[in-house]
Order: sequence, then structure tokens, then C-alpha cells
Amino acid sequence: MDEGTWDLVRDSLLPLASGLVQGTIPLTLISFAIGLVLALVVALMRLSSLRVLQAVARFYVSVIRGTPLLLQLFLIYYALPEFGVTWDPFPSAIVAFSLNVGGYASEVIRAAILSVPRGQTEAALTIGMGYATTMRRIVLPQAARVAVPPLSNTLISLVKDTSLASAIQVTELLRKAQEIAAPTFEFFALYTVAAVYYWIVCLVLSFGQTRVETRLNKFVAR
Repeated sequence: MDEGTWDLVRDSLLPLASGLVQGTIPLTLISFAIGLVLALVVALMRLSSLRVLQAVARFYVSVIRGTPLLLQLFLIYYALPEFGVTWDPFPSAIVAFSLNVGGYASEVIRAAILSVPRGQTEAALTIGMGYATTMRRIVLPQAARVAVPPLSNTLISLVKDTSLASAIQVTELLRKAQEIAAPTFEFFALYTVAAVYYWIVCLVLSFGQTRVETRLNKFVAR
């Protein structure tokens, strides 16, 4: 790269960081938090004895896992206005990413709940604990340890998936790189810087995942 390109890269570091901090990270955290709540609800529906709830949950998961995330974004932002439902780009992205996380994470949570020995649930119910209390105090704490690694991978994937929000004009990291690169045609340099930012965030999350797993494993009987 020539000197002019290096100058452009240096001048772009702060604007790209702004896109990361103000766009990518909030979009990731909000969508993941909402998606986890939705995933827990869907997982419990899948485990319900009511066939109607099971069917609804299965259908939702099937649709989410069977369609591209980019198409889901387009349906929410571009197609729903035909029916009078209109959102700004950022809320549209949150809805799409939350629904997507909910579909994938629900299967992770369901599998984690099923990994807890059924005898523990039966014992808790026998001593008078209600279903909600049993889930909160007995099942979910143990399931959390099993679910942390795959849910962490879902979070890391979501960080990268937020780049798709640039397709609906959300000003996040990739969108910032596109806006800066467009008048200069320095796409390689600026996209490389954006890739490094994504990589750093994913490294931090991977480190955090390791710390959480280590902490949870301290409570496992050996």
C-alpha cells in the first residue's frame, strides 16, 4: 500500500471503531439478549406436554433454520411494509437477528435441559417444588453449564452476522467501511481493517467463553 492508503487507513480507524461501538456491538448484545429469552420460551414449548405448543415451536424453528438470515432481514424490512408494518433499519435488524438467535439457541437450550437427569426433576417435584421452581433452581443452573459453549458460538456467529445489516442500511462496522471506501476505491485496505475489528471482538468473546466455562466447571463434582 502506498502512503496515501496508509493515511486513509489511519484516518479511518476511529470512524470504523465508532461503527463497531455504536452499531455492531449494541446490535449484537440487544439481539442476543432478546433471542435468548425467546429461545428459552421456545425450548420449554418444545418440551411441553401440549402438542399444540410443540407444533408451534417446531414450525418456528423449522422456518428460522430453513431460510437464509439475509432473506429474513429483507422480509422484515422490505416486505412487511406492504402490510402496513414499518420499522426503521436498526429495529428491523434487531427483530430479524433476535428471531434467528431464538430459533437456533432454542435447540441448544432444549438439548441442555434434556441433559439434566430426569430423576432430579422428579425428586424436586416429589418434595413439593412446583414446575417453575424446579426449572429455576434445579434444571436451568445445570443446563447452563452444558449450554454455555454452543451459546457462546452462537454469540460469536452473531457478531459476524450483523454485517448483513448493512444490506438494510444499518450503520454498523461494515457499512462504515463501505461508506469510506466508496469514494476512494480503497476497498481492500478498509475491508481488511473492518475484518481485524471483527476478529478482535471474536477473540475477546472467545476468551470470555473460556473464563465462564472454567468458572462453571469448578462447581462440577469430580
